[in-house]
Amino acid sequence: MTDSRIAKAQLGTGGPEVGVQGLGCMGMSFAYGPTDAEEARATLERALELGVTLYDTADAYGQGENEKFLAPFFGAHRDEVVIATKFALAIPPDDPTRRIIRNDAPYIRQAVEASLQRLDVDVIDLYYMHRRDVNIPIEETVGVMAELVREGKVKQLGLSEVTGGELRAAQAVHPIAAVQSEWSLFSRDIEAGVVPAARELGVTLVPYSPLGRGFLTGSFANADKDLTAGDFRRQQPRFTGDNAAANAALLEPVRAVAGAHDASVGQIALAWVHQQAAVHGLPVVPIPGTRRRARVEENTAAARIELSEADLAALEPIAAKVAGDRYGDMTFTSAGRE
Repeated sequence: MTDSRIAKAQLGTGGPEVGVQGLGCMGMSFAYGPTDAEEARATLERALELGVTLYDTADAYGQGENEKFLAPFFGAHRDEVVIATKFALAIPPDDPTRRIIRNDAPYIRQAVEASLQRLDVDVIDLYYMHRRDVNIPIEETVGVMAELVREGKVKQLGLSEVTGGELRAAQAVHPIAAVQSEWSLFSRDIEAGVVPAARELGVTLVPYSPLGRGFLTGSFANADKDLTAGDFRRQQPRFTGDNAAANAALLEPVRAVAGAHDASVGQIALAWVHQQAAVHGLPVVPIPGTRRRARVEENTAAARIELSEADLAALEPIAAKVAGDRYGDMTFTSAGRE
């Protein structure tokens, strides 16, 4: 019988081994429209059975509700899982629909205590700065995060959507275990600066949205027409209007490669991300999000697909042809500051 569990990768220099694919948990209770809580809980369990041990959430997902949703699962499997959560997106009391980026010390300390309480744990395994406040030196922010490590509230530090230069500056203050950024067949901007810096410093790359928020699975072609009103992808430039039509056409070479491997379109897109570990010479642990057992089974199987040089060459031109930015406002991304 073939072992269905995925391989492992190291999280940062000297960090723990985790499954080579993690699980993005945001959509289980936030952002992607109605969800089935029972199926989402079953998906968490199935992911663990398949060797997924890195589970990713954030305090901003549902104003903390996502962390609360995950807490019982983490409590039941505390010694088996690596918990990653994030701070930085504060909600102004006068407008709960807005987010304000905060990296100041009082807010970080308030945020970590709140996350510890919601997650019902004594320590967070991997604590990320979710977004960068350019008005505060990153050395200052990481200095506060390092204090949390010394106090035993956090084990390892991570950064999200930082530039290569910001990563180097942060590493000079305290070891950074992981950098989380969008990386997929549709989004490759981090390859210019962030990936080389991570390789040089021994930092693991944790790609979020490795399936282009579902678009690379072919599950929808136009967010306006195919997704529910509460789905935040209806606000993203790549998935609506003329951009959606242009980008849907870019899936044709992915479908051709999928046919040759007897795989799904999404599996090929995810296999491409996994293969970047060998291409760029650093650990890569993508965190595709799903709330269905069948999808997590499909996603983890993609970690065992090996693409040929011809496959990679066929997929290479896609990113340069993508219409529309990742977000309507790119100023808070690493690409907006490189």
